[in-house]
Amino acid sequence: MSSKPAEPRSIASQLVVLFTLAAAFLLCCGLGVLYWIFVHHAYEEDTEVLADKVLALRADLTTASDPKILNEELKRQRAGRERIVYWVRLVDSQGGSVAETPGMNASLPPGLFPLPERANPTGGGPKMYRAGGRYFALITTAEEIGGQSYTMQIAQDRSGDEEFVKEFGALLAVVLALGIVGSAVIAITVTKRGLRPLAEMARSLQSFGPKRLHERIPPDGWPRELRPLAVAFDEMFDRLEDSFTRLSQFSADLAHELRTPIANIRGEGEVALTRARTPEEYREVIESSVGECERLSGIVDNLLFLARAEAAEGHTQRTMVNGRAAVEKIAAFYEPIAEEQRTVITCAGEGEVYADPMLFGRAVSNLVENALRHTPAEGAIQVSVAVGKGQAQVSVKDTGCGIAAEHLPRVFDRFYRADSSRSSQGSGLGLALVKSIMTLHGGSAAVESEVNRGTTVTLTFPGQAG
Repeated sequence: MSSKPAEPRSIASQLVVLFTLAAAFLLCCGLGVLYWIFVHHAYEEDTEVLADKVLALRADLTTASDPKILNEELKRQRAGRERIVYWVRLVDSQGGSVAETPGMNASLPPGLFPLPERANPTGGGPKMYRAGGRYFALITTAEEIGGQSYTMQIAQDRSGDEEFVKEFGALLAVVLALGIVGSAVIAITVTKRGLRPLAEMARSLQSFGPKRLHERIPPDGWPRELRPLAVAFDEMFDRLEDSFTRLSQFSADLAHELRTPIANIRGEGEVALTRARTPEEYREVIESSVGECERLSGIVDNLLFLARAEAAEGHTQRTMVNGRAAVEKIAAFYEPIAEEQRTVITCAGEGEVYADPMLFGRAVSNLVENALRHTPAEGAIQVSVAVGKGQAQVSVKDTGCGIAAEHLPRVFDRFYRADSSRSSQGSGLGLALVKSIMTLHGGSAAVESEVNRGTTVTLTFPGQAG
């Protein structure tokens, strides 16, 4: 069962999500710190007020002649009040209540309060207690009145503060939710606006086609982040235009190369059929047709080799080849042809070449054959091998007619010939084959030539480490 590949998320959605999450995180941190500071400040402030209340009650007890007077004062404070903020109880050494706020025992019995503290009025921090839906801060202090020991229990009602803190937290939660929604809206707006140039570039690229490869995308009118992309597209269109031009030229050259032998075969056949011929004449026609077919076969073979070389992507069976022995073998193969043309082939140099033996032989053979074709009688061809630092070079030098300087940049193109009349022999694929073989080896081919002085083609093979 094949699983459908997951569709990649769009850049816009990722930017919106990331921006919203970042904004939400910052809002949570900011509002959380604000909430903590507010609650902590309110708690400290209530504790300080509670401490002031303890000091005030302590001062009243010090000046009072009878602690029971405090009981009357607490009753007067309780009278007419629906809500009491401070609840006070004074307990003697036997545990009896001397004075307390009316109704305090029902909600806050004496056992709830902590042990008394003398050093700090708040005892290092009040004890928090919740009862009957109300929230209290409880403290206990030890006092001496008229030579007798008492315990004062004070409860501070913080229910109102707690309710305000909850409302404040709810308000911050609403602000956080609105902030996240606003951040998402801003992120969507900014992302659409930021990606608008990319959509414009896409619309511009949609207008390009085979007939408009000469057009370019000017990089100056785009944002700085898109300028490298515009330059990359321009460079790609340059390569495409060059490839289309080469392909068109190749198609024209191929049509010409195939048309000539086919026309020759057809013409000779039609002429032979116009009247009866002798067996010798028919034999000449057949031999000429076979020659043209061999020429066609050679063109097709070379084109197939070029196609396979381009698809090979460097998959060659390279090994260390004895360069001197290999070039001497090639020279011996072409020796009979050289003798007929009264041309001398010599070999020089020593060294091993890291290359595919078959492809190496084909490349050097093409160079020697090309040199024989363009070297006049009494000429000389030298094949030399030289090994340097991390590379090996094989050079084929002739004393032929040479190549004009304006033709040198294109001698490795398919079907290209310096002879514009196309009357010379060969298909114009020899040097193109050599170039493809060197490309497979990761090497290079270079040509030097002077008119009427000869031509030197140098093949550079990288070493085994390279």
